[in-house]
Amino acid sequence: MGKEMVMAKDGKEKGAESRKENVQQKRLKNREETLSKIKGFAHDLVQEIEKAENPHIDIPVRGSSNVAFDEKNKKIVLGSKVAKRYLFNVAHARRFMQTMLVASYVKKDLLENNLTATLRDLYYSKKHTISGTKEDTIDEQKESDLAIVDFEVALDTFRERLHLRAEPKGRMAGMFTIRDYVQDRESLIDLSKLGSGGLAIPSIVEQIEFVDYDIDYVLVAEKNAIFDRLNEDEYWKRNKCLLMTTAGQAARGARRLLQRLSGELKLPCYALTDADPYGWYIFSTMKYGSMALAHESDRLGCKELKFLGMSISDIEHYDLRNVTIKAKDVDIKRAQEMKAYDWFKSKPWQKEIDKFLDKKVKAEIQSLSSKNLQYISHTYLPEKIKSQDFLP
Repeated sequence: MGKEMVMAKDGKEKGAESRKENVQQKRLKNREETLSKIKGFAHDLVQEIEKAENPHIDIPVRGSSNVAFDEKNKKIVLGSKVAKRYLFNVAHARRFMQTMLVASYVKKDLLENNLTATLRDLYYSKKHTISGTKEDTIDEQKESDLAIVDFEVALDTFRERLHLRAEPKGRMAGMFTIRDYVQDRESLIDLSKLGSGGLAIPSIVEQIEFVDYDIDYVLVAEKNAIFDRLNEDEYWKRNKCLLMTTAGQAARGARRLLQRLSGELKLPCYALTDADPYGWYIFSTMKYGSMALAHESDRLGCKELKFLGMSISDIEHYDLRNVTIKAKDVDIKRAQEMKAYDWFKSKPWQKEIDKFLDKKVKAEIQSLSSKNLQYISHTYLPEKIKSQDFLP
């Protein structure tokens, strides 16, 4: 028996070492590929300088004029329009310089040292007054954030490959065990044992390994308050789901994690937002991607995501008329804009938006608390999921 226990222990340790080695090899490969792209990017600029040409960067145009909806693959995609940004152009020079600062920081400070940094770290590292002038390289973080996006689209890569991360946003809980790798360390985390707070969803989720789970679906809520209610009620335990919150508009980490859960584990995914245009748009960015990050839709869109609620129809069905909120002009304008989006052109969504425009009322998820505090976990969600009452 002692010999068998030793062999089992050895096998377990070898398996752990093998997993760690695979993760490290994948990271090394990704880092080398990104470094190679940066070197190629720099080489092209140097060649232009040596030929006495005006150095330039090709940057895909980001915005509604260069965005389309891929109906077949259910995602928002970036078009083929490209803008050229030149060093010797008064209108371009500042943004060109800021993009070069980002490139230098990513290569020298992060990738070559195998470190990650926040967007704020980069901002402070590259913000300084240019020698002999009163001009700052970067005035506000918004400028460096835009330069980061310019650089990632110019390289045809993504921020996480540049070892840049945002602040964690969103939380999760459930009968789910993950392994999280940080440098040479690894942590085994049981999401069912993290108390009322749950686990913060990191900005970079590629290093997370799905180890063990006993769940039937993923439920992602727009609001922290709903997550707290469902977590306190142990909804995830009684209904065998992974519970997530995006805490408002979903960050890239949460969107990427949702896509991985759907694609790798083939889990059904449901979204729960307020019954208003902004809640519906939060759903759409998780499902189809967004216009601002159309270049990332392949990684961030979860095309199998279904809209569970709330809907305008729920207001009548669950008798919530007395706890609705009158829609403002800005809400109505937003709904009219969304009605024209290709990704909201399906009959069920056109009907839903028309109901909103007709009744001119909206409802928060918390309005269900007018029934009783646990109505959402004991009645609303079980009924909706059982009847598969969702919008595509």
